[in-house]
Amino acid sequence: VQLQASGGGLVQAGGSLRLSCASSTRTFSSYNMGWFRQAAGKEREFVAAISVSGTTQYYGDFVKGRFTISRDNAKNTVYLQMNSLKPEDTAVYFCGADYKGLSRWDVDYDYWGQGTQVTVSS
Repeated sequence: VQLQASGGGLVQAGGSLRLSCASSTRTFSSYNMGWFRQAAGKEREFVAAISVSGTTQYYGDFVKGRFTISRDNAKNTVYLQMNSLKPEDTAVYFCGADYKGLSRWDVDYDYWGQGTQVTVSS
């Protein structure tokens, strides 16, 4: 399973970005999908996850209603809409695919995309 994350960039605090993660696999709808992030010098952090059907979402505690994860199985793509961005959201954002279940733990994910950089200026 190949995953290609995109949509990162430089944005001012308070702004928005929409990340996309496109998959090459025809079995995309069989995978629970997640977003994680890693800031410089820090461990990878859970951001959000969505079930295979899209009906269940998990979010990291820091999200507090600012981010929304969604998926379009017809397009083999998962999205992360990020609003009210803060400088502390600056990180490389990774998407992952988990065949086994819906998880907040990066060790549970089977496949990863290459990451997309998000930089939020103050």
